[in-house]
Amino acid sequence: MDGRGLRALICGLVVVGCALAVVWSVPVAVVATAADAGTAPHSAQAEDQFGVQDAGQGQYLLQEGDNGVGNGDEDDDEDENDEEIPAPEAAGHLDNATDVHISISLHENGTATFTVDYRFEDAESAEWQQLRDDVEENPDGYVAYELDDWETIRAAGENETGREMAISNGSVTTDTSSTPQELGHVTFSFQWSSFAYVELNQLEAGDALVDFTLVEGRTLHVFPPEDYIISDVDPASDDPPEESVRWNGGETEFMDDQPWIVMIENGESTTEPVEPEESPAMPWLIVGIALGVLAAAGAGGWWYKRRTRASAPAAGSESATNTGDESLAPPAEPPQAAGVGSSDTAAPDSDADVDSGSPGTAGPDSPASNGPPPELLSNEERVLRLLKEHGGRIKQQQVVSELEWTEAKTSQVVGGLREDDAIDVFRIGRENVLALPDDEDDE
Repeated sequence: MDGRGLRALICGLVVVGCALAVVWSVPVAVVATAADAGTAPHSAQAEDQFGVQDAGQGQYLLQEGDNGVGNGDEDDDEDENDEEIPAPEAAGHLDNATDVHISISLHENGTATFTVDYRFEDAESAEWQQLRDDVEENPDGYVAYELDDWETIRAAGENETGREMAISNGSVTTDTSSTPQELGHVTFSFQWSSFAYVELNQLEAGDALVDFTLVEGRTLHVFPPEDYIISDVDPASDDPPEESVRWNGGETEFMDDQPWIVMIENGESTTEPVEPEESPAMPWLIVGIALGVLAAAGAGGWWYKRRTRASAPAAGSESATNTGDESLAPPAEPPQAAGVGSSDTAAPDSDADVDSGSPGTAGPDSPASNGPPPELLSNEERVLRLLKEHGGRIKQQQVVSELEWTEAKTSQVVGGLREDDAIDVFRIGRENVLALPDDEDDE
């Protein structure tokens, strides 16, 4: 890879990194857009939990006007013409409830969803069974009975605040629970419009409960809308949770201008979704690191390739030198190994010099060798020629390498020549040495 190829590689890596960064940033933009759009208010969840539900077993809905409760604008003559709802037979059992839990979930428009839960400890008692059966038989009567008391409180609150209010969508359900103890529940739910005063992003609530009394055995629990926080409350909450206000009857007594709650939209909630916008810094960092690693890898590969090419001739020369040295070594070994004769007797005649040539420069397959080419010789003849070219002695392992045979084939050919007394085989150390018979050496 030349310099131009390296530059092309780096440019390609930069383009890929930019594309990855753009793809990474798209989900972040979607998250920020969704955050700006906002989420469904907490009051909507409360409405699903406590508001109007489909009528079913143990659950009943009274539409606005069915219980004779209006918004204060109907005439007395119209009230007299309304259909009378039978009074509940077991309604008095509601006064015997173990405790009453009143939950108020506020909405951003000032409407409040009320849930009034009458709880009875002994869900197996005959009194509870009678009340439950009676509610199931006459739900409209029980809703009207409960809302009649709240209508009195609503009228006083409307007169006190000057806001036009209405109570609607009343319903009743019966249920039992076993945690933490066996309890029976008769739960009323309704909506109270204009319960809180709305001013921009602030809600003020509590002034509509001017005629409400928190007696012992009752609990009032107020929840602000989602993304609103309670900035002011009077009196102080008995069990102060982080996102609601709770007063327990018997512990708290409302005085004049109480209860009073001020809720404002939480400014921090609007900035929290913006935090993901800072996240692209991390993708850019990752992309930069990845590009750096890839560029370093490419440059390293290019440098290594150039270095390999530059060192190839030197390595070839060294290999050739080593090969030449090794080829010159074998002629010197036989005299030392045999330990007999002298340099005069070991010297080949002129004919042998012509046949063998110079060691290390011409092998059995070399075109410079005298005699027929190797492909016209038998395996035995090729071994004998190789012996003569190396002065009459050669290691069996050298025959394997020079003739490029397997060890099994070489052993088979050598064994045949030995049986025919064409060669002698002896060991030097751990290696077999092949030698021409003495009579042939003498010749």
